[in-house]
Amino acid sequence: MKTNLNKRIAYIGCLGVVGIISTEFGIIGILPQVAEYYNINIGTAGYLLSAFALLIAITGPFTVLLASKFDKKTIMLYAMVLFFVSNFFSIFSPPFWILMILRILPTVLHPAFFSMVIAAAIKGTSQKYQMKLTAIIIGGIALAQVTLIPLSTFVASIYSWQWTYVIQGFVILLTILIIIRYLPSLPNEQPATFKNQLSILTQPRFISGTLLNILLITAWFCSYSYFADYLSKEKLMNEKEISFLLLLFGAMGILSNYLAGNFLGRKMFWTTLFFVVGVFIVPLGFHYTDNSFLSVVIVTGIWGFMYGPCFLIGVGYMISAAPNAKEFANSLQTSFGNLGVSLGTTVGGLSISQFGISIAPWVGIIFGVLAIFILLWRAYLDRFTKKK
Repeated sequence: MKTNLNKRIAYIGCLGVVGIISTEFGIIGILPQVAEYYNINIGTAGYLLSAFALLIAITGPFTVLLASKFDKKTIMLYAMVLFFVSNFFSIFSPPFWILMILRILPTVLHPAFFSMVIAAAIKGTSQKYQMKLTAIIIGGIALAQVTLIPLSTFVASIYSWQWTYVIQGFVILLTILIIIRYLPSLPNEQPATFKNQLSILTQPRFISGTLLNILLITAWFCSYSYFADYLSKEKLMNEKEISFLLLLFGAMGILSNYLAGNFLGRKMFWTTLFFVVGVFIVPLGFHYTDNSFLSVVIVTGIWGFMYGPCFLIGVGYMISAAPNAKEFANSLQTSFGNLGVSLGTTVGGLSISQFGISIAPWVGIIFGVLAIFILLWRAYLDRFTKKK
């Protein structure tokens, strides 16, 4: 496969990820409005995020194995169509239970999209170049946080939360048209099977990478899932200020994701340790600063920078431990990463219900401590493997 095609797939995949992630995490910016509209508490509204992520965690590996029998371009298109349908009907603010069904509808092919686009983009490239191409695709997560999520939150603050789905749906429709026009057929030459893929689940290096992925994402989403509500109630920010802070958060995430993409391939342990430390810095930053806009801007910028590469780190650790089963490993990363999103959102929501919104930044610390222990375990396993 030619390098220019690899790059084209990576950038189109990045655009698709922008649409997917804005749909998945865009709810964070409008969660208080949704809770008010449906007359429910913020923890119940949070199920729109946690249920989405939990379904991905449960079904991801199976849907990817089934999808591996089909053309990658076809699977990418079907995934985008499901996200478009979800956004389109959500515009009409249906009853909460229908909104929940619409939210979880595209989870069927969410992991398959990530798995197929990464596998297609890195095919035939060196290991060093693979991490850079993967960083472009995963960079769509941070890009969504600096474009669609703050934009839709800002528009929702002026008009209504339903406009969030209009904006997201437009980007997804654009992605569908670009995939049809600019991607060639991408057939799967060797479809994955349970028999030759499941062996990675017993490998200690892969297990450690999986645990690190779950714990790191859980640590961040204990607080990030309630970003808007925390800044509104605890730091007294208004909706327009929160939109700006979401923009800043995403911008810093793009920067850190780019830097992590360059350093993970060379210094994976130290790069990861640096970003894990952010779990401890952010709550201390909010605790020891006042409610002035400048201080909130500074801490939010640090928050976005430290959070940015958490998904990329998960991809790096899990795929590097399964060089002969990259598609399946990537599907598991997506599934377990979303398990971390669901777990973090749920634990954060329960903690907020019990102790109030001020506890949100602190909840993830225990998962950060566990992540450091797992990181040290993986470093030991990597050193042992090299010696052999």
